[in-house]
Amino acid sequence: MSETYPSIAQCAIVATAFKILLFPAYKSTDFEVHRNWLAITGSLSPWQWYYEKTSEWTLDYPPFFAYFEWLLSQIARLVDPAMLRVGNLDYDSWQTVYFQRFTVIVTELVLVYALQRFAESSHALGKRAAQAAAISVLLSPGLLIIDHIHFQYNGAMYGLLLLSLVLARQKTTLLASGLAFAVLLCMKHIYLYLAPAYFIFLLRTYCLSPKSIFRIQFANCVKLGVGILAVFATAFGPFALKGQIPQILGRLFPFSRGLCHAYWAPNIWALYSFVDRLLILVAPRLHLPVKAEAINSVTRGLVGDTAFAVLPEITPRLCFVLTLLFQGIPLLKLFTYPSWDAFVGAVTLCGYASFLFGWHVHEKAILLVLIPFCLIALKDRRHVSAFRPLAVSGHVSLFPLLFTPSEFPIKTVYTVFWLVLFLMVFDRLAPASQRPRFFLFDRLTIIYIAVSIPLVVYCSLLHRVIFGKSYEFLPLMFMSAYSALGVVSAKRRPPRPLAANLRVCKWIKVPATQSSATIATATATATATATAIAIATTSYSIYLGPPPLPPPLPPPLPPPPPPPLLLPPSPSSLLPPR
Repeated sequence: MSETYPSIAQCAIVATAFKILLFPAYKSTDFEVHRNWLAITGSLSPWQWYYEKTSEWTLDYPPFFAYFEWLLSQIARLVDPAMLRVGNLDYDSWQTVYFQRFTVIVTELVLVYALQRFAESSHALGKRAAQAAAISVLLSPGLLIIDHIHFQYNGAMYGLLLLSLVLARQKTTLLASGLAFAVLLCMKHIYLYLAPAYFIFLLRTYCLSPKSIFRIQFANCVKLGVGILAVFATAFGPFALKGQIPQILGRLFPFSRGLCHAYWAPNIWALYSFVDRLLILVAPRLHLPVKAEAINSVTRGLVGDTAFAVLPEITPRLCFVLTLLFQGIPLLKLFTYPSWDAFVGAVTLCGYASFLFGWHVHEKAILLVLIPFCLIALKDRRHVSAFRPLAVSGHVSLFPLLFTPSEFPIKTVYTVFWLVLFLMVFDRLAPASQRPRFFLFDRLTIIYIAVSIPLVVYCSLLHRVIFGKSYEFLPLMFMSAYSALGVVSAKRRPPRPLAANLRVCKWIKVPATQSSATIATATATATATATAIAIATTSYSIYLGPPPLPPPLPPPLPPPPPPPLLLPPSPSSLLPPR
């Protein structure tokens, strides 16, 4: 392999040319969502934005994104004014399609700039690895599938996220990092999952003295607090004056939706739902009680329609507690050792915990884990071996977003090419780990990746040939459960202190009068809970690891030179002078 890599700008130009060719490709309902938001912000006053409901695709993003749509609408009225009519539902003229596709490419320049800053800010010995990581993010199949075919604006959002991470590398730009993240929160509220990592890192490195955590730097606290308040006041202040904050919050956090999306995101709850589906089949033999009204709910794909037939129901409160619990593990290390690598690792794991245990998680949220992980995946071989199954399962889980036959070769060929190329490059550039690697895990990863090939072929092609339009939920269920195994198993052995104390048990006390069905249900619940906790706990070990080693001692001083050799005087020197 050549020792030189193309520049980020060169890759951006080539990628742009390829993305332009995808303008006529399939577009999802998200395309109509954003067209409707263009119409709402471009045709109505701001006080009507969060009340308009002519279309079912109501505005449910924070105000900064609404302002962003308003800016685009000012240009859109010059391209095709018909796209800005609120009642013009499902309008997709070629001018509208090309305009919206083009805005995704233009706004992705934020990502290009952030990746360039990341590569330039890396130290000299790690510039090649940083450039490879940056190019892998720029050419990500996830961004290609979600933004440039399915249609969203994630490239600009993740560009702002990466820019805030890069700004956190220098002490002089810590304040700018916090403000950039505040702007991001006012653009898309899903990044709230990452806020605890930012809070701990900025508290430890900017608000507290580096010499003692008991010394508060009041000037920095005031600057950071005033800056963040100014950002949120700019976003929400005008709506607060009109008393619209409850309406906005109702749009941003619709807890009436069910636990799982129509297509299960590959997380703990996908495995939980899969086990529930299997228990329905064996329930008559095990005499398990089955809720008749819940049998079809998980497979109908209706929003807010998730119910379990055998296993207990999951509540939003339980999801919140589990997410907060597993976010606390990396945050504890970040507070103790607030390095930049630990910060990026904590951001990744906060996204990981929210994806595993969150309420109504979309499969597209896997990018919250994959994109920050790319920045530190080249730290050593252990990180690369954990990144490998996560990259495969995360990208494969996005395939059902593009279900039309014409997009099948695009998503498969591009994703396979990206995985082969960058996993080879990462494996080549990553240094050896200082900790021992668990080679059995690498062998299992190879088997897992090999299974993905026939699974994708069956779910995308063969199932329709064999069953026609029957059992349409089966391919989605298989794909989700398979991807969930890869996502939750991106782990390593826990550090010795954690492994020594790890005891995952759940005692169940069942009265003797209860039936075997109750015992079986309770046992299945305990097993699922213990398995989820064990898997998720050990998944954090790659980042937690042992604490960083102290700096090496200075080399010993060289021994002093030997004293000069004193020779006895020669006999001639003792003679008197003439």
